[in-house]
Amino acid sequence: MESVATALHRLGELAESRHISRLARSFAAAGHELALVGGPVRDAFLGRPVNDFDFTTSATPDEILAIVAPIADAHWDIGRAFGTIGARFGGDTVEITTYRTDAYDGETRKPVVEFGDSLEGDLVRRDFTVNAMALRLPELVLVDPSGGMDDLLARRLTTPGTPEVSFGDDPLRMMRAARFTSQLGFTVDDGTRAAMTALADRLPIVSVERMSDELSKLLLTDDPVPGLRLLVDTGLAQIVLPELPALRLEVDEHAHHKDVYEHSLTVLTQAIDLEKARPGIESPDLTLRIAALLHDIGKPQTRRIEGGGVVTFHHHDVVGAKLAAKRLKQLRFDKETIAAVAKLIELHLRFFGYSEGVWTDSAVRRYVRDAGDQLERLHILTRADVTTRNVRKADRLSFAYDDLEERIAAIAEAEGIAAVRPDLDGEQIMALLGLKPGPEVGAAYRYLLEVRLDEGPLGPDVAEERLRAWWAARSTGE
Repeated sequence: MESVATALHRLGELAESRHISRLARSFAAAGHELALVGGPVRDAFLGRPVNDFDFTTSATPDEILAIVAPIADAHWDIGRAFGTIGARFGGDTVEITTYRTDAYDGETRKPVVEFGDSLEGDLVRRDFTVNAMALRLPELVLVDPSGGMDDLLARRLTTPGTPEVSFGDDPLRMMRAARFTSQLGFTVDDGTRAAMTALADRLPIVSVERMSDELSKLLLTDDPVPGLRLLVDTGLAQIVLPELPALRLEVDEHAHHKDVYEHSLTVLTQAIDLEKARPGIESPDLTLRIAALLHDIGKPQTRRIEGGGVVTFHHHDVVGAKLAAKRLKQLRFDKETIAAVAKLIELHLRFFGYSEGVWTDSAVRRYVRDAGDQLERLHILTRADVTTRNVRKADRLSFAYDDLEERIAAIAEAEGIAAVRPDLDGEQIMALLGLKPGPEVGAAYRYLLEVRLDEGPLGPDVAEERLRAWWAARSTGE
Protein backbone atom coordinates (compact mmCIF):
# COMPACT_ATOMS: atom_id res chain seq x y z
CA MET A 1 0.00 0.00 0.00
CA GLU A 2 1.46 3.33 -1.10
CA SER A 3 1.32 6.39 1.12
CA VAL A 4 -1.08 9.16 0.09
CA ALA A 5 1.81 11.44 -0.88
CA THR A 6 3.53 8.71 -2.90
CA ALA A 7 0.34 7.71 -4.71
CA LEU A 8 -0.55 11.32 -5.52
CA HIS A 9 2.97 11.91 -6.82
CA ARG A 10 2.72 8.80 -8.97
CA LEU A 11 -0.64 9.91 -10.38
CA GLY A 12 0.81 13.34 -11.03
CA GLU A 13 3.68 11.84 -13.00
CA LEU A 14 1.23 9.69 -14.99
CA ALA A 15 -0.85 12.76 -15.75
CA GLU A 16 2.16 14.50 -17.22
CA SER A 17 3.48 11.53 -19.14
CA ARG A 18 0.15 10.33 -20.56
CA HIS A 19 -1.20 13.54 -22.12
CA ILE A 20 -3.68 13.82 -19.27
CA SER A 21 -2.47 17.21 -18.10
CA ARG A 22 -3.31 18.70 -21.50
CA LEU A 23 -6.80 17.23 -21.25
CA ALA A 24 -7.25 18.61 -17.74
CA ARG A 25 -6.13 22.10 -18.72
CA SER A 26 -8.52 22.10 -21.67
CA PHE A 27 -11.50 21.25 -19.43
CA ALA A 28 -10.45 23.86 -16.86
CA ALA A 29 -10.10 26.50 -19.60
CA ALA A 30 -13.65 25.71 -20.74
CA GLY A 31 -14.93 26.15 -17.17
CA HIS A 32 -15.60 22.48 -16.44
CA GLU A 33 -14.46 20.10 -13.70
CA LEU A 34 -12.53 16.95 -14.58
CA ALA A 35 -11.45 14.09 -12.31
CA LEU A 36 -9.66 10.79 -12.72
CA VAL A 37 -11.95 8.27 -11.08
CA GLY A 38 -12.27 4.69 -9.85
CA GLY A 39 -9.80 1.93 -10.69
CA PRO A 40 -6.80 4.09 -11.67
CA VAL A 41 -6.93 5.97 -8.37
CA ARG A 42 -7.39 2.78 -6.36
CA ASP A 43 -4.54 1.00 -8.16
CA ALA A 44 -2.17 3.92 -7.67
CA PHE A 45 -2.60 3.60 -3.91
CA LEU A 46 -2.20 -0.18 -4.08
CA GLY A 47 1.01 0.12 -6.08
CA ARG A 48 -0.57 -1.76 -8.99
CA PRO A 49 -0.03 -0.88 -12.67
CA VAL A 50 -2.31 1.92 -13.86
CA ASN A 51 -3.42 1.24 -17.42
CA ASP A 52 -7.02 2.40 -17.78
CA PHE A 53 -7.98 6.06 -17.59
CA ASP A 54 -11.59 6.82 -16.70
CA PHE A 55 -12.67 10.39 -16.10
CA THR A 56 -15.81 12.07 -14.88
CA THR A 57 -16.75 15.67 -15.55
CA SER A 58 -19.33 18.37 -15.06
CA ALA A 59 -19.45 18.83 -18.85
CA THR A 60 -22.31 17.39 -20.90
CA PRO A 61 -21.55 14.92 -23.72
CA ASP A 62 -21.80 17.71 -26.32
CA GLU A 63 -19.43 19.88 -24.28
CA ILE A 64 -17.03 16.96 -23.84
CA LEU A 65 -16.91 16.46 -27.60
CA ALA A 66 -16.28 20.15 -28.19
CA ILE A 67 -13.28 20.04 -25.83
CA VAL A 68 -11.85 16.69 -26.89
CA ALA A 69 -12.23 16.83 -30.67
CA PRO A 70 -9.55 19.47 -31.32
CA ILE A 71 -6.87 17.85 -29.16
CA ALA A 72 -7.43 14.07 -29.42
CA ASP A 73 -5.89 11.81 -32.03
CA ALA A 74 -9.31 10.17 -32.37
CA HIS A 75 -12.66 10.29 -30.60
CA TRP A 76 -16.00 8.43 -30.66
CA ASP A 77 -19.40 8.81 -29.06
CA ILE A 78 -20.72 5.24 -29.00
CA GLY A 79 -21.63 5.66 -25.29
CA ARG A 80 -23.11 9.11 -25.74
CA ALA A 81 -26.60 8.07 -24.55
CA PHE A 82 -25.02 7.16 -21.20
CA GLY A 83 -22.93 10.32 -21.09
CA THR A 84 -19.64 8.72 -22.17
CA ILE A 85 -17.26 9.95 -24.86
CA GLY A 86 -14.17 7.96 -25.81
CA ALA A 87 -10.90 9.37 -27.10
CA ARG A 88 -7.35 8.37 -27.90
CA PHE A 89 -4.27 10.39 -27.02
CA GLY A 90 -1.10 8.81 -28.36
CA GLY A 91 -1.20 5.21 -27.18
CA ASP A 92 -3.74 5.86 -24.43
CA THR A 93 -7.48 5.34 -24.67
CA VAL A 94 -9.64 7.29 -22.26
CA GLU A 95 -13.34 7.48 -21.42
CA ILE A 96 -14.90 10.67 -20.13
CA THR A 97 -18.37 10.52 -18.58
CA THR A 98 -20.69 13.25 -17.41
CA TYR A 99 -21.53 13.17 -13.67
CA ARG A 100 -24.42 10.76 -13.19
CA THR A 101 -27.09 10.04 -10.59
CA ASP A 102 -28.81 7.04 -12.14
CA ALA A 103 -32.17 5.71 -10.95
CA TYR A 104 -33.30 2.07 -11.20
CA ASP A 105 -36.79 0.62 -11.48
CA GLY A 106 -36.01 -2.42 -9.32
CA GLU A 107 -37.10 -4.87 -12.02
CA THR A 108 -34.28 -4.66 -14.55
CA ARG A 109 -30.62 -3.64 -14.53
CA LYS A 110 -31.26 -0.88 -17.06
CA PRO A 111 -31.00 2.50 -15.31
CA VAL A 112 -32.80 5.67 -16.15
CA VAL A 113 -29.76 7.75 -17.07
CA GLU A 114 -29.76 11.03 -15.20
CA PHE A 115 -26.86 13.45 -15.27
CA GLY A 116 -25.67 14.81 -11.93
CA ASP A 117 -24.24 18.12 -10.85
CA SER A 118 -21.41 17.16 -8.47
CA LEU A 119 -18.42 14.86 -8.27
CA GLU A 120 -19.41 13.68 -4.80
CA GLY A 121 -22.89 12.72 -6.02
CA ASP A 122 -21.36 10.76 -8.87
CA LEU A 123 -18.99 8.88 -6.57
CA VAL A 124 -21.58 7.68 -4.07
CA ARG A 125 -23.47 5.81 -6.82
CA ARG A 126 -20.45 3.62 -7.61
CA ASP A 127 -20.05 -0.03 -6.67
CA PHE A 128 -17.50 -0.08 -3.82
CA THR A 129 -15.89 2.56 -1.67
CA VAL A 130 -12.42 1.67 -2.92
CA ASN A 131 -13.66 2.50 -6.43
CA ALA A 132 -15.46 5.65 -5.28
CA MET A 133 -12.40 7.88 -4.96
CA ALA A 134 -11.37 10.52 -7.48
CA LEU A 135 -8.48 12.83 -8.20
CA ARG A 136 -9.50 16.35 -9.21
CA LEU A 137 -7.48 17.63 -12.14
CA PRO A 138 -5.35 19.59 -12.69
CA GLU A 139 -5.22 20.36 -8.93
CA LEU A 140 -4.36 16.75 -7.91
CA VAL A 141 -6.82 16.85 -4.99
CA LEU A 142 -8.13 13.54 -3.66
CA VAL A 143 -11.91 13.29 -3.21
CA ASP A 144 -13.10 10.41 -1.01
CA PRO A 145 -16.67 10.94 0.29
CA SER A 146 -17.30 7.32 1.35
CA GLY A 147 -14.16 6.35 3.25
CA GLY A 148 -12.54 4.42 0.45
CA MET A 149 -9.07 5.13 1.80
CA ASP A 150 -9.91 3.53 5.15
CA ASP A 151 -11.23 0.46 3.33
CA LEU A 152 -8.09 0.31 1.17
CA LEU A 153 -5.93 0.31 4.30
CA ALA A 154 -8.09 -2.43 5.81
CA ARG A 155 -8.16 -4.32 2.49
CA ARG A 156 -11.93 -4.41 2.82
CA LEU A 157 -14.76 -4.34 0.28
CA THR A 158 -17.96 -2.52 1.13
CA THR A 159 -20.40 -0.29 -0.71
CA PRO A 160 -20.67 3.54 -0.49
CA GLY A 161 -24.29 3.29 0.65
CA THR A 162 -26.14 0.30 2.08
CA PRO A 163 -25.26 -2.89 0.19
CA GLU A 164 -28.94 -3.80 -0.10
CA VAL A 165 -29.61 -0.66 -2.13
CA SER A 166 -26.40 -0.94 -4.15
CA PHE A 167 -26.94 -4.60 -5.07
CA GLY A 168 -30.62 -4.02 -5.62
CA ASP A 169 -29.71 -1.34 -8.16
CA ASP A 170 -27.23 -3.55 -9.99
CA PRO A 171 -27.00 -7.19 -8.83
CA LEU A 172 -23.90 -7.74 -10.99
CA ARG A 173 -22.01 -5.81 -8.32
CA MET A 174 -22.24 -8.95 -6.18
CA MET A 175 -20.26 -10.92 -8.77
CA ARG A 176 -17.89 -7.98 -9.02
CA ALA A 177 -17.26 -8.30 -5.28
CA ALA A 178 -16.12 -11.87 -5.87
CA ARG A 179 -13.82 -10.76 -8.67
CA PHE A 180 -12.24 -8.00 -6.57
CA THR A 181 -11.77 -10.50 -3.73
CA SER A 182 -9.45 -12.43 -6.04
CA GLN A 183 -8.03 -9.54 -8.05
CA LEU A 184 -7.15 -7.30 -5.11
CA GLY A 185 -6.84 -9.82 -2.29
CA PHE A 186 -9.52 -8.00 -0.29
CA THR A 187 -12.14 -9.38 2.09
CA VAL A 188 -15.83 -8.57 1.79
CA ASP A 189 -17.12 -7.10 5.06
CA ASP A 190 -19.81 -9.01 6.98
CA GLY A 191 -22.71 -6.71 6.11
CA THR A 192 -21.89 -6.73 2.43
CA ARG A 193 -21.49 -10.51 2.43
CA ALA A 194 -24.84 -10.94 4.18
CA ALA A 195 -26.51 -8.72 1.57
CA MET A 196 -24.97 -10.82 -1.23
CA THR A 197 -26.50 -13.95 0.29
CA ALA A 198 -29.87 -12.31 0.84
CA LEU A 199 -30.05 -10.82 -2.64
CA ALA A 200 -28.51 -13.68 -4.65
CA ASP A 201 -31.89 -14.45 -6.23
CA ARG A 202 -31.82 -10.96 -7.79
CA LEU A 203 -28.91 -11.91 -10.05
CA PRO A 204 -31.06 -13.32 -12.90
CA ILE A 205 -32.27 -9.83 -13.85
CA VAL A 206 -28.72 -9.25 -15.14
CA SER A 207 -28.11 -10.34 -18.73
CA VAL A 208 -26.35 -13.66 -19.27
CA GLU A 209 -23.63 -11.90 -21.26
CA ARG A 210 -22.74 -9.60 -18.36
CA MET A 211 -22.65 -12.49 -15.88
CA SER A 212 -20.48 -14.52 -18.24
CA ASP A 213 -18.10 -11.60 -18.75
CA GLU A 214 -17.75 -11.10 -15.00
CA LEU A 215 -17.14 -14.80 -14.43
CA SER A 216 -14.43 -14.74 -17.09
CA LYS A 217 -12.76 -11.73 -15.48
CA LEU A 218 -12.73 -13.59 -12.16
CA LEU A 219 -11.19 -16.70 -13.70
CA LEU A 220 -8.48 -14.60 -15.36
CA THR A 221 -7.21 -13.19 -12.05
CA ASP A 222 -3.98 -14.52 -10.56
CA ASP A 223 -5.89 -16.46 -7.88
CA PRO A 224 -9.58 -17.02 -8.71
CA VAL A 225 -10.20 -19.42 -5.81
CA PRO A 226 -11.18 -16.88 -3.08
CA GLY A 227 -13.69 -15.27 -5.44
CA LEU A 228 -15.12 -18.64 -6.48
CA ARG A 229 -15.52 -19.64 -2.84
CA LEU A 230 -17.41 -16.40 -2.22
CA LEU A 231 -19.75 -17.09 -5.15
CA VAL A 232 -20.47 -20.57 -3.80
CA ASP A 233 -20.85 -19.57 -0.15
CA THR A 234 -23.28 -16.73 -0.91
CA GLY A 235 -25.42 -18.77 -3.31
CA LEU A 236 -24.51 -16.72 -6.39
CA ALA A 237 -22.77 -19.68 -8.05
CA GLN A 238 -26.02 -21.64 -7.81
CA ILE A 239 -27.41 -19.17 -10.35
CA VAL A 240 -24.50 -18.52 -12.69
CA LEU A 241 -22.60 -21.84 -12.48
CA PRO A 242 -24.65 -24.38 -10.48
CA GLU A 243 -22.32 -27.25 -11.41
CA LEU A 244 -19.68 -25.76 -9.08
CA PRO A 245 -21.60 -25.93 -5.77
CA ALA A 246 -22.95 -29.33 -6.88
CA LEU A 247 -19.40 -30.65 -6.49
CA ARG A 248 -19.73 -30.33 -2.71
CA LEU A 249 -20.82 -33.96 -2.43
CA GLU A 250 -21.67 -35.34 0.97
CA VAL A 251 -18.62 -37.23 2.21
CA ASP A 252 -19.69 -40.41 4.01
CA GLU A 253 -17.09 -41.51 6.55
CA HIS A 254 -17.51 -45.07 5.27
CA ALA A 255 -17.39 -44.13 1.58
CA HIS A 256 -13.90 -43.30 0.46
CA HIS A 257 -13.45 -40.52 -2.08
CA LYS A 258 -11.89 -37.10 -2.30
CA ASP A 259 -13.78 -33.90 -1.62
CA VAL A 260 -14.55 -33.16 -5.28
CA TYR A 261 -15.16 -29.44 -4.70
CA GLU A 262 -11.85 -28.89 -2.91
CA HIS A 263 -10.07 -31.11 -5.41
CA SER A 264 -11.40 -29.03 -8.32
CA LEU A 265 -10.24 -25.76 -6.76
CA THR A 266 -6.81 -27.30 -6.15
CA VAL A 267 -6.62 -28.49 -9.76
CA LEU A 268 -7.47 -24.96 -10.92
CA THR A 269 -4.69 -23.50 -8.76
CA GLN A 270 -2.16 -26.07 -9.98
CA ALA A 271 -3.18 -25.55 -13.59
CA ILE A 272 -2.61 -21.81 -13.23
CA ASP A 273 0.84 -22.43 -11.76
CA LEU A 274 1.75 -24.71 -14.67
CA GLU A 275 0.21 -22.31 -17.20
CA LYS A 276 2.50 -19.55 -15.96
CA ALA A 277 5.58 -21.77 -15.92
CA ARG A 278 5.30 -23.71 -19.19
CA PRO A 279 6.47 -22.21 -22.47
CA GLY A 280 4.22 -22.41 -25.49
CA ILE A 281 1.00 -21.28 -23.83
CA GLU A 282 -0.32 -17.79 -23.18
CA SER A 283 -1.15 -16.80 -19.64
CA PRO A 284 -3.80 -16.20 -18.47
CA ASP A 285 -5.60 -18.90 -20.45
CA LEU A 286 -9.37 -18.78 -19.93
CA THR A 287 -10.10 -22.03 -21.78
CA LEU A 288 -7.64 -24.00 -19.67
CA ARG A 289 -8.94 -22.47 -16.44
CA ILE A 290 -12.57 -23.25 -17.25
CA ALA A 291 -11.63 -26.84 -18.09
CA ALA A 292 -9.65 -27.21 -14.87
CA LEU A 293 -12.52 -25.87 -12.76
CA LEU A 294 -15.18 -28.00 -14.47
CA HIS A 295 -13.22 -31.16 -15.25
CA ASP A 296 -15.07 -33.23 -12.65
CA ILE A 297 -18.60 -31.81 -12.94
CA GLY A 298 -19.79 -35.18 -14.25
CA LYS A 299 -19.11 -36.79 -10.87
CA PRO A 300 -22.36 -35.87 -9.05
CA GLN A 301 -24.43 -37.58 -11.77
CA THR A 302 -22.21 -40.67 -12.00
CA ARG A 303 -21.48 -41.24 -8.31
CA ARG A 304 -22.04 -44.83 -7.16
CA ILE A 305 -21.11 -46.55 -3.88
CA GLU A 306 -19.84 -50.05 -4.56
CA GLY A 307 -19.08 -52.91 -2.22
CA GLY A 308 -16.76 -52.07 0.65
CA GLY A 309 -17.76 -48.41 0.54
CA VAL A 310 -15.73 -47.68 -2.58
CA VAL A 311 -17.12 -44.70 -4.50
CA THR A 312 -16.96 -44.79 -8.29
CA PHE A 313 -17.64 -42.17 -10.95
CA HIS A 314 -17.67 -44.25 -14.12
CA HIS A 315 -17.79 -42.21 -17.35
CA HIS A 316 -17.79 -38.89 -15.49
CA ASP A 317 -15.41 -37.59 -18.14
CA VAL A 318 -17.94 -38.08 -20.95
CA VAL A 319 -20.88 -36.87 -18.86
CA GLY A 320 -18.87 -33.88 -17.64
CA ALA A 321 -17.92 -32.86 -21.18
CA LYS A 322 -21.59 -32.76 -22.16
CA LEU A 323 -22.59 -30.83 -19.03
CA ALA A 324 -19.81 -28.29 -19.55
CA ALA A 325 -20.76 -27.72 -23.18
CA LYS A 326 -24.39 -27.20 -22.19
CA ARG A 327 -23.56 -24.74 -19.42
CA LEU A 328 -21.07 -22.75 -21.48
CA LYS A 329 -23.56 -22.53 -24.32
CA GLN A 330 -26.14 -21.12 -21.89
CA LEU A 331 -23.53 -18.61 -20.73
CA ARG A 332 -23.05 -17.52 -24.36
CA PHE A 333 -19.41 -18.57 -24.67
CA ASP A 334 -18.14 -18.83 -28.22
CA LYS A 335 -18.21 -22.17 -30.04
CA GLU A 336 -14.42 -22.50 -30.12
CA THR A 337 -14.11 -22.20 -26.34
CA ILE A 338 -17.01 -24.59 -25.74
CA ALA A 339 -15.53 -27.23 -28.04
CA ALA A 340 -12.06 -26.91 -26.52
CA VAL A 341 -13.30 -27.17 -22.92
CA ALA A 342 -15.50 -30.17 -23.73
CA LYS A 343 -12.61 -31.95 -25.46
CA LEU A 344 -10.26 -31.35 -22.52
CA ILE A 345 -12.78 -32.65 -20.00
CA GLU A 346 -13.55 -35.72 -22.11
CA LEU A 347 -9.84 -36.54 -22.43
CA HIS A 348 -8.61 -35.63 -18.96
CA LEU A 349 -8.60 -39.25 -17.71
CA ARG A 350 -6.99 -40.80 -20.78
CA PHE A 351 -3.44 -40.54 -19.44
CA PHE A 352 -4.07 -42.59 -16.31
CA GLY A 353 -4.14 -45.74 -18.42
CA TYR A 354 -0.60 -44.90 -19.51
CA SER A 355 0.64 -44.90 -15.94
CA GLU A 356 -0.67 -48.47 -15.48
CA GLY A 357 1.15 -49.93 -18.48
CA VAL A 358 3.37 -48.70 -21.29
CA TRP A 359 1.40 -47.56 -24.33
CA THR A 360 2.27 -48.70 -27.82
CA ASP A 361 3.36 -46.09 -30.34
CA SER A 362 -0.13 -46.44 -31.83
CA ALA A 363 -1.73 -45.43 -28.51
CA VAL A 364 0.57 -42.41 -28.26
CA ARG A 365 -0.35 -41.33 -31.80
CA ARG A 366 -4.05 -41.65 -30.99
CA TYR A 367 -3.63 -39.59 -27.83
CA VAL A 368 -2.07 -36.81 -29.87
CA ARG A 369 -4.65 -37.18 -32.65
CA ASP A 370 -7.58 -36.99 -30.23
CA ALA A 371 -6.14 -33.99 -28.36
CA GLY A 372 -5.48 -32.12 -31.60
CA ASP A 373 -4.78 -28.46 -31.01
CA GLN A 374 -5.59 -28.90 -27.30
CA LEU A 375 -2.56 -31.10 -26.61
CA GLU A 376 -0.57 -28.51 -24.66
CA ARG A 377 -3.58 -27.64 -22.53
CA LEU A 378 -4.24 -31.34 -21.97
CA HIS A 379 -0.65 -31.78 -20.75
CA ILE A 380 -1.26 -29.08 -18.15
CA LEU A 381 -4.73 -30.26 -17.10
CA THR A 382 -3.58 -33.86 -16.69
CA ARG A 383 -0.61 -32.88 -14.56
CA ALA A 384 -2.74 -30.49 -12.49
CA ASP A 385 -5.28 -33.26 -11.84
CA VAL A 386 -2.82 -35.04 -9.55
CA THR A 387 -3.66 -33.80 -6.05
CA THR A 388 -2.78 -36.86 -4.01
CA ARG A 389 -0.88 -36.34 -0.75
CA ASN A 390 0.92 -39.62 -1.36
CA VAL A 391 4.32 -38.35 -2.47
CA ARG A 392 5.36 -41.68 -3.98
CA LYS A 393 2.18 -41.88 -6.08
CA ALA A 394 2.47 -38.26 -7.18
CA ASP A 395 6.09 -38.80 -8.24
CA ARG A 396 5.18 -41.96 -10.16
CA LEU A 397 2.46 -40.14 -12.10
CA SER A 398 4.74 -37.17 -12.77
CA PHE A 399 7.53 -39.41 -14.07
CA ALA A 400 5.03 -41.33 -16.22
CA TYR A 401 3.77 -38.12 -17.81
CA ASP A 402 7.34 -36.93 -18.37
CA ASP A 403 7.90 -40.20 -20.23
CA LEU A 404 4.73 -39.73 -22.30
CA GLU A 405 5.73 -36.21 -23.33
CA GLU A 406 9.20 -37.41 -24.28
CA ARG A 407 7.69 -40.17 -26.43
CA ILE A 408 5.32 -37.71 -28.10
CA ALA A 409 8.28 -35.45 -28.89
CA ALA A 410 10.36 -38.33 -30.24
CA ILE A 411 7.57 -39.69 -32.45
CA ALA A 412 6.72 -36.17 -33.61
CA GLU A 413 10.30 -35.60 -34.67
CA ALA A 414 10.45 -38.92 -36.51
CA GLU A 415 6.96 -38.92 -38.04
CA GLY A 416 5.49 -35.44 -37.91
CA ILE A 417 2.86 -36.64 -35.47
CA ALA A 418 1.72 -33.10 -34.69
CA ALA A 419 -0.58 -33.33 -37.72
CA VAL A 420 -1.46 -36.99 -38.20
CA ARG A 421 -2.80 -37.50 -41.72
CA PRO A 422 -2.98 -40.51 -44.04
CA ASP A 423 -0.20 -40.97 -46.57
CA LEU A 424 -2.72 -40.23 -49.35
CA ASP A 425 -5.15 -37.33 -49.43
CA GLY A 426 -8.74 -37.29 -50.70
CA GLU A 427 -7.83 -36.27 -54.24
CA GLN A 428 -5.30 -39.10 -54.50
CA ILE A 429 -7.80 -41.62 -53.11
CA MET A 430 -10.43 -40.61 -55.69
CA ALA A 431 -7.91 -40.82 -58.54
CA LEU A 432 -6.64 -44.29 -57.52
CA LEU A 433 -10.08 -45.81 -56.92
CA GLY A 434 -11.96 -43.92 -59.64
CA LEU A 435 -14.38 -42.40 -57.13
CA LYS A 436 -16.34 -39.18 -57.00
CA PRO A 437 -16.70 -37.19 -53.76
CA GLY A 438 -18.93 -39.07 -51.31
CA PRO A 439 -19.09 -41.42 -48.31
CA GLU A 440 -16.82 -44.03 -49.92
CA VAL A 441 -13.97 -41.54 -50.10
CA GLY A 442 -14.46 -40.74 -46.43
CA ALA A 443 -14.37 -44.45 -45.55
CA ALA A 444 -11.14 -44.92 -47.51
CA TYR A 445 -9.60 -41.87 -45.85
CA ARG A 446 -10.52 -43.19 -42.38
CA TYR A 447 -9.04 -46.60 -43.22
CA LEU A 448 -5.70 -45.06 -44.20
CA LEU A 449 -5.76 -42.85 -41.10
CA GLU A 450 -6.23 -45.90 -38.86
CA VAL A 451 -3.31 -47.61 -40.60
CA ARG A 452 -1.22 -44.47 -40.12
CA LEU A 453 -2.06 -44.36 -36.43
CA ASP A 454 -1.33 -48.05 -35.94
CA GLU A 455 1.84 -48.35 -37.98
CA GLY A 456 3.24 -44.87 -38.54
CA PRO A 457 4.12 -43.41 -41.96
CA LEU A 458 3.92 -45.94 -44.81
CA GLY A 459 4.93 -43.84 -47.78
CA PRO A 460 2.67 -43.31 -50.82
CA ASP A 461 3.59 -46.57 -52.61
CA VAL A 462 2.83 -48.85 -49.66
CA ALA A 463 -0.25 -46.79 -48.80
CA GLU A 464 -1.55 -47.25 -52.37
CA GLU A 465 -0.97 -51.01 -52.16
CA ARG A 466 -2.80 -51.25 -48.85
CA LEU A 467 -5.64 -49.05 -50.09
CA ARG A 468 -6.20 -51.15 -53.21
CA ALA A 469 -6.19 -54.37 -51.16
CA TRP A 470 -8.69 -52.87 -48.70
CA TRP A 471 -10.90 -51.68 -51.56
CA ALA A 472 -10.83 -55.06 -53.26
CA ALA A 473 -11.76 -56.85 -50.07
CA ARG A 474 -14.52 -54.34 -49.40
CA SER A 475 -15.90 -54.71 -52.95
CA THR A 476 -16.04 -58.52 -52.72
CA GLY A 477 -17.55 -58.38 -49.23
CA GLU A 478 -14.67 -60.23 -47.59
